[in-house]
Amino acid sequence: MKINELIKSFEIYITNEERVIYETIDKHTALSSFNEREQFIINNLIRKSLVSKVISNGQVLVVKNDQ
Repeated sequence: MKINELIKSFEIYITNEERVIYETIDKHTALSSFNEREQFIINNLIRKSLVSKVISNGQVLVVKNDQ
C-alpha cells in the first residue's frame, strides 16, 4: 500500500509572507534579485521542498517545484 493511498490530502503549511513570495516565483528567477528578507523566506520554502535552487552559468536561480 502506498503512502498516497493512506493520506488523501497532504498540505504543507506556509505563512502568508511565504505565500506572497511563493506566488511571485513563476519561472526561473535569480535569487540575487530578492532582498535579504525575501531570500531568507525563500530558503524556508526550499527546506519545505516547495522551491528548488538551481545553479545555471554560475548564477543561483530558484524555481517552483511541481505539485
